[in-house]
Amino acid sequence: MLRAVAVYAALLIALRVFGKREVGQFTLFDLVFVLLVANALQPAMTGPDYSLTGGLVLIAALVAANFLVGRLGRVPAFRRVLESPPSILIKDGKVVPAALEREGMTEDELETAIREHGVAELKEVKLGVLEPDGSISIVPTDQAHARKSRRKVRFVKRL
Repeated sequence: MLRAVAVYAALLIALRVFGKREVGQFTLFDLVFVLLVANALQPAMTGPDYSLTGGLVLIAALVAANFLVGRLGRVPAFRRVLESPPSILIKDGKVVPAALEREGMTEDELETAIREHGVAELKEVKLGVLEPDGSISIVPTDQAHARKSRRKVRFVKRL
């Protein structure tokens, strides 16, 4: 039990030091990082006593690698490799079928996103874009239709 708490605390501290991204802002390499950490640290919590040291070393190595990949993501050449570009799904009220097919989406999923943005019909959408983070941005034809983003503020800093 103490080893599990030690691994948890070390991982929590490492993530606090190296990044402030919210869960909703995870990138592909963040997801890979989480999966690797989960798999790599299991022996540190349940294995022999010496595996705790190995687990702490793994935390440091994986957090440092994730930090480095995050920094490299700021370089345009690496960003093209790490992130897919935005994909236009709707243009001037018309679905772009090739983009839906390429992204593996259905029209029902797209219509759900339109409604989440407060737009009732496809013809009221000037532009619909699948963003690199997986969210769908909708620009209505009439700005009076524009509503607040569906993203919510998760934390409010108190003075």
